[in-house]
Amino acid sequence: QVQLVESGGGLVQAGGSLRLSCALSGRTFSVFTVGWFRQAPGQERAFVAAISFTSPSTYYEDFVQDRFILSRDNAKNMVYLQMNSLKPEDTAVYYCAANTDAESWVWEYWGKGTQVTVSS
Repeated sequence: QVQLVESGGGLVQAGGSLRLSCALSGRTFSVFTVGWFRQAPGQERAFVAAISFTSPSTYYEDFVQDRFILSRDNAKNMVYLQMNSLKPEDTAVYYCAANTDAESWVWEYWGKGTQVTVSS
């Protein structure tokens, strides 16, 4: 089992920044990739970005390209999502998830989410 806890959400004005954190615990040695997702009211959960735990690779959805930056600290089992130039449409609950499959992205473990609200 892998446990994930998100933090860092809050209320910010458009154009501002937030840094979300995802703390992993449990069988973290089994994690290959950590992803971030978001869910806005009335919408389905959507992929935002992901970072490999075994290589320097990062992946970003087009709508956050050049605004959001992923980083990780393997020693602390932490993943960070730096969000810059925030827009009202970025308002959502943000979740981190862990994948333990080396061949494909199967998001087995999820945190409970952190609310991000961007005011115009």
